[in-house]
Amino acid sequence: MKRTLSILAAVLFIAALAAAGEQPARKLKVFISVDMEGVSGLIHWDETAQGGPDYPLFRRLMTEEANAAIAGALDAGATEIVVRDAHDSARNILPDLLRPEARLIREWNGPLSMMEGIDRTFDAVVFIGNHARAGTPNAVLKHTMSLSLYDLILNGVRLPEAGWNAAIAGYFDVPVVFLSGDAAICRQIREIVGPIETVAVKEGMGPAASMLHPARSQELIRKGVAAGLRDLKAGKPYKPAAPYKLELVFTDENLARRASLIPGVERTGERSVAFTASDFMDIIKYFRLARM
Repeated sequence: MKRTLSILAAVLFIAALAAAGEQPARKLKVFISVDMEGVSGLIHWDETAQGGPDYPLFRRLMTEEANAAIAGALDAGATEIVVRDAHDSARNILPDLLRPEARLIREWNGPLSMMEGIDRTFDAVVFIGNHARAGTPNAVLKHTMSLSLYDLILNGVRLPEAGWNAAIAGYFDVPVVFLSGDAAICRQIREIVGPIETVAVKEGMGPAASMLHPARSQELIRKGVAAGLRDLKAGKPYKPAAPYKLELVFTDENLARRASLIPGVERTGERSVAFTASDFMDIIKYFRLARM
């Protein structure tokens, strides 16, 4: 009798393994948006733009941090990875040095901007090289989208670029699971989207900063991305409630005047305008128009 039970158990075990083998592999599609100001070692505007003497160095480090994120995604079982070059010209990441497992989106296109390429087929979003919003104390190269915009306020919440991009991801029901950048943006993103994985590669000290070595930063990014993706159930898309009100505060009164010419826009102050809509995509398109 015992021999019969043992044989039966073995048969059932083999059948279970065979059935498991027939199951389709779980797909994990990851969107990685990469900015530059929050890359390890970078401290000055000259290092972020073509023509700066150290720009070639930091576009390489930007590429290497993107590669660290790709490696972390692969460690977590990612089956499809898209990298969005999301800084300045959108032509910074070195294509030949980027890991071949990822597709790269370069140059600017539509209203999704730094999130161009995102859709509902993605499982998670990762932010690399991010920075704090304009006016943040002890933050490295802090700004909000451009130096002409001082504040971006969505439903009463002041957002850094990463917060705005998280809201775009949330529109497509995709959660943000990881962010790297300076310590200030790591704090800001957790206040907005909740307790996600973050890596602070540097900490601002007025106009200076204390930095991690790039190799150490890349190691931590790889581990952090993998951890965030392995805990997907803990992440929730950032979805502000409708109706949506977006207020923009410019650095120049003339920019507010020009934006107020857009139909449906309300002038709310000397340098501020606001727009309200029930569809968040309308808010996204308005923001694109107001910044042109």
